[in-house]
Amino acid sequence: MDEVERLLRRLALNDEESVQGVLAQRVSRSTAVLDRKVDLLVRLGALVALGASTSSLRNTVRDALAAGACESEIVEVLVAVGPAVGLARVVVAAPRLATALGYEIDADE
Repeated sequence: MDEVERLLRRLALNDEESVQGVLAQRVSRSTAVLDRKVDLLVRLGALVALGASTSSLRNTVRDALAAGACESEIVEVLVAVGPAVGLARVVVAAPRLATALGYEIDADE
């Protein structure tokens, strides 16, 4: 059994150590396939899907920009997850993401 299968099995079994490792980001980052920028863009997509607050988006946007992402890539995350999360999430997330990027968006425009 390889390391990927082992981790999935442990997570599926709700293995406390494995779950805590994932939540604390201790799971094998030395062998991570995703680079830091991609990791943060995926995380941003998950935050949008969950309806995260502006402050959560802001922190992840800041880290993604520092990791080399550009603003257009960050907005593309919102577009990419749109079909999966639905119109309501996109409409709610758009001004929050704009604020996180430092833009002022007036909903009445």
